[in-house]
Amino acid sequence: MLPAPLSRRAVLGLGGAAGAALLTSCRAAASAGDDDAPPRRGGTVRAVFPGAGAKETMDPHAQRQFVDIARHKQVFDRLLDLDATLRPVPRLARSWESDRDGTVWRFRLRRAVFHDGHRLDADDVLYTLARILDPGAADRVARGSLSVVDLKNSRGVGSDTVELALKRPHAELPTLLATSGTSVVRHGYRDPSRAVGTGPFRFVSFRAGRSFTARRFDDHWDGAPYPDEIRILSAETEARASAVQAGEVDYAHEMSPTFARVVEANPRVRIVSTPRSGAEGFAMKTDRPPFDDPRAALALKLLADRERLVEVVLGARGTLGNDMYGKGYTYYPEHVPQRERDVDEARRLLRATGTLNQRISFYTSTAADGFTDAAHLFAEQAAEAGLRIDVGTGPPESYYTDQLTTGLLGSHRCGAMPIPSYIGDRLTATGPKNASAWKRPEFDAEFHRAQAVVDTAERTRRYGELQRTIHDRGGLLLWGHPDWLNAVSGRLHGVASAPPNTVDWARFDTVWLA
Repeated sequence: MLPAPLSRRAVLGLGGAAGAALLTSCRAAASAGDDDAPPRRGGTVRAVFPGAGAKETMDPHAQRQFVDIARHKQVFDRLLDLDATLRPVPRLARSWESDRDGTVWRFRLRRAVFHDGHRLDADDVLYTLARILDPGAADRVARGSLSVVDLKNSRGVGSDTVELALKRPHAELPTLLATSGTSVVRHGYRDPSRAVGTGPFRFVSFRAGRSFTARRFDDHWDGAPYPDEIRILSAETEARASAVQAGEVDYAHEMSPTFARVVEANPRVRIVSTPRSGAEGFAMKTDRPPFDDPRAALALKLLADRERLVEVVLGARGTLGNDMYGKGYTYYPEHVPQRERDVDEARRLLRATGTLNQRISFYTSTAADGFTDAAHLFAEQAAEAGLRIDVGTGPPESYYTDQLTTGLLGSHRCGAMPIPSYIGDRLTATGPKNASAWKRPEFDAEFHRAQAVVDTAERTRRYGELQRTIHDRGGLLLWGHPDWLNAVSGRLHGVASAPPNTVDWARFDTVWLA
């Protein structure tokens, strides 16, 4: 069966001169440092990330940790990536378009080669999707989001175009292809220990929980990297801090506000800060009392002293949250007024719902910096209205799974991701990370309808209404949007300010050593 003709450009990727200009500007932005040191080739860049021990992997479709995603980014490329506002931009796909209703999409491929000399073609993309969607592989992180792809009716159109048919209209397919776990692999790829991709560096070695090494690939489609070699190491927070201060590494990922204050006067270390990179907050279980009553959830939102939480927990390195994810990102409803603290109204709502003077269990952990501090500070704030919160802690290694079923309240955190991805993962009945237990069939149905809308303005309006519903009736108290803090040594240049999981994050091909 032939798919519908592609008669309307729904979403356009930039090709030709425009695409080249965009890539040039991205590369220039990634090369912009805080001085005038000219780019130069050579040397080994050493980067250190939070580790995950034996769980680390070189399988680009099983990535869950930042350290894995960073390693895979050096060896592999995606069809598309995300810019700083979480919109898709061209990578291996130089352009894309859909039919009238968003059920058939065409992606035109660049002239890119794998490290073994094989030229990228449509069969590689189709094989990649088949591998991601394999029902027998339990570790495919993008399988749920890409399950909308009808692989049986998808095909290659020549060697440089792939046509993807969908099971239902979906205007967000380019964004789905730009998220974690979607790297393109060569047809027949099965052995992650022998990683071969189209990325800017060739794989050399990998030891889970320890180290990774890759060397420059001179034939990369976006130009050869500046460094000869990249080494990515795994280490906990204190070790990362010590290593970058001692000059043992050039880049230390995800540092704390306290560390940023410590190195303010250190000329050998500088902080690269990206504003509003994710969200910090609390999740209330909306499937059980008292938070099955939206008034009780609203009471807690009114109790939060957001300014104080940002000041204390984030070290004043962040902006206020308004109980909606994605401030500054595409589709965020900026027009919704900032929620202010109102202890009197919160007390009235607690009394009306029978929650006043109850004990509420708050489940937290040391799984992320600031979780326990935020929980105890909020407990003090809630006590001002007569609400008693009992804070308990669980093991960090299983916290994000345990919190789905444990406690009435829990610590919540999310890095940078597109707003539709956040809604799908965390606010639908089948979402795998639905910590607020928000399960509303009418909400899910409206979300799926919004995803199918090809018109960008109308789709934006619908996503805004969904966000407003969560703001008014949902179980998320998102009190802050932290700055994303990474540390670099004085000899490393070209590190861009970029949210995690975006095109210029962990771009070690565009940095250089002075």
